[in-house]
Amino acid sequence: MRIVFMGTPEFAVPSLDMLVREGYDIAAVVTQPDKPKGRGKKLAAPPVKEYALKKGIDVLQPEKVKTTDFVNQIRNIEPDLLVTAAYGKILSKELLEVPSLGCINVHASLLPKYRGAAPINWCIINGEKITGVTTMLTDEGMDTGDILLKKQVEITDQMTAGELHDILSVVGAEVLKETLIKLKDGTLQREPQNDEEATYAPMIDKNIGKIDWNKPAQEIHNLVRGTNPWPVAYTFYKGDRMKVWKTRIAGEEYAHKKPGTICKITKEELIVATGDGFLSIIEVQFDSARKMGINECWHNLDEEEVLE
Repeated sequence: MRIVFMGTPEFAVPSLDMLVREGYDIAAVVTQPDKPKGRGKKLAAPPVKEYALKKGIDVLQPEKVKTTDFVNQIRNIEPDLLVTAAYGKILSKELLEVPSLGCINVHASLLPKYRGAAPINWCIINGEKITGVTTMLTDEGMDTGDILLKKQVEITDQMTAGELHDILSVVGAEVLKETLIKLKDGTLQREPQNDEEATYAPMIDKNIGKIDWNKPAQEIHNLVRGTNPWPVAYTFYKGDRMKVWKTRIAGEEYAHKKPGTICKITKEELIVATGDGFLSIIEVQFDSARKMGINECWHNLDEEEVLE
């Protein structure tokens, strides 16, 4: 089976690695162009490109995938199958029709829930307890193709988006492996998605991390988890931006305070009033400073201050 693999970030690497280890014929890897990264804005290769080059696989980095030139480039490779995992762009009908077996996508949610670019973040922000990975037969829509296989994963109370990402990337490779086995032996079944059950997970940006202390403690806790490691939830302490990396729901009750008020400071945590309940802040980061536990900075913070 001759495969062209399309993926970009770290999430896609375990799936590509599985294909290599299982001996599939990877004719080419398609990934997004190198992008400026860090303070120096030096061009950095996507993780998928770095892996592919180490394995001696040809890498293509088109600026656009809906051009006739790119479609012809893939057509000349004569793949039997396209496999995509977090590639980052919707593919054209012309491209999807090139391989005889179509295109299989690895998506980090239980479709039709959380179609879109950021399912891992949004399922945590929304307080989901279960998510997973779906392999699907790609069509022209955004994660709308027929479902092939699914595997569930539990989301624990303290799990962050980064931790869930790492779990789902490995599970994705496992589900892809099983999908291809069933494809080869002729037992793979396809199930149309129920569009009425669909929800969406749009791309997130830095603005989503601003904490609204009028919301319940659980919602704020979910936001902190769902934006870790990026873009990271934040608030303002005495006018200074303070990223909030880690929280927990405070089990204790305190006198009613205005939401955002620091009710208690210990050597391990800040207890903050919210619109419903109290939130314990455990790890923070001020601008131009490193991430630190409250045990390192509690003596510089004041009770009764209101976070904004």
